[in-house]
Amino acid sequence: MNSPSISERGLQTPESPIRKLAPYAEEAKNKGINIFHLNIGQPDISTPTEFFDAVKNFKDTVIAYGPSNGLLQMRKNMKEYYHRNGYKHIDISDILITTAGSEAVIFSMMAVASPGEEIITLEPFYPNYNGFASMAGIKLIPVATNPENGYHLPDRKLIEEKITSKTKAILYCSPNNPTGTILTQQEIEIIADIALKNNLFVLSDEVYREFVFEGQHVSSLSIPEIEDRAVMMDSLSKRYSVCGMRIGTIVSKNKDVMDTVLKFGQARLCPPTLEQHAASAIVASGDKYFDKMLKEYNKRRDTIYDYLNDISGVFVKKPKGAFYMMVTFPVDDIEKFSRWLLTDFQVDGNTVMLAPGPGFYKTEGKGKQEARIAYVLNCDDLKRAAMILKQGVEVYTSKKVNVEV
Repeated sequence: MNSPSISERGLQTPESPIRKLAPYAEEAKNKGINIFHLNIGQPDISTPTEFFDAVKNFKDTVIAYGPSNGLLQMRKNMKEYYHRNGYKHIDISDILITTAGSEAVIFSMMAVASPGEEIITLEPFYPNYNGFASMAGIKLIPVATNPENGYHLPDRKLIEEKITSKTKAILYCSPNNPTGTILTQQEIEIIADIALKNNLFVLSDEVYREFVFEGQHVSSLSIPEIEDRAVMMDSLSKRYSVCGMRIGTIVSKNKDVMDTVLKFGQARLCPPTLEQHAASAIVASGDKYFDKMLKEYNKRRDTIYDYLNDISGVFVKKPKGAFYMMVTFPVDDIEKFSRWLLTDFQVDGNTVMLAPGPGFYKTEGKGKQEARIAYVLNCDDLKRAAMILKQGVEVYTSKKVNVEV
């Protein structure tokens, strides 16, 4: 007897390129090999003590449901955070607390586009956009960026020629995951102008807004002309090193959007209560946490960048934000190379894990020589990882290793 088939949605949703090599990593660890994880954006900097203090001092005897749009104090504190960042026009009614940035993205996508409609995005992009779009029945339309110019906005004609009667929004991420690119004021204004002229929403993923080493972060919230169509998605995960806390936000002055995402929020009842209580305390503590954190990540960026440039055949532009960089390697198939590092290569019991580039693209065949590197390790570990990676490239390219995938 045949088993029932799963949904087309389930079949089309891609696996995570960041986690797909996990079984090979597990095998390597079982053999006693230490892996330097450059594949996943998990910060190692300590979570602010305010988080743990708030959890310890939680007075309620029941972890109860909260409001679907988030606890009032959490929304008040997020409003103050955005005001400190210059967005004085943001009110509490413009903020909805989500279960992490992931829910913020999928709620925003579903609010602005119906099944079968399209959202334009710049590629390479955060791979879970693919999964979210599949879950929502929305088609992502990629517009290619170029490694040679640091993955900045392409000519506006390349964006405009992707617009059809089904296009509902332009989605971008700045500072960018996976490239570390920060779009300039002029680039954001070009996106805004395209949206205005074509009656589109602007979805801005600003999860890494604090991670700026050079230049300035420009938010969609700062462009008055698109106040009626800008939807900003945010998260506390990376900003405060609380990835497992799962608290994010949607911010928009568009009342229809906010009413819609609230209905989605009601369907999932509420974001986590205890985590909001702790998150509220972190946000209320101010921005002192960021200065030390940024200095450390700046050092890490410079460290890994310098070491990568010492690897023959590698191409990388120094990113200006986030804590990622896309790196081009002198290999024909980055998937095979990344697997080989885990299955057949080690230096003194150590190896390196990468996030292969194709998973960050929608366009077939793109990213075959690229990998995303997350510089979330301390500088000493980054140096060791880069030296291992250098030896790996030398061995792999000199022997023309053949790896079956």
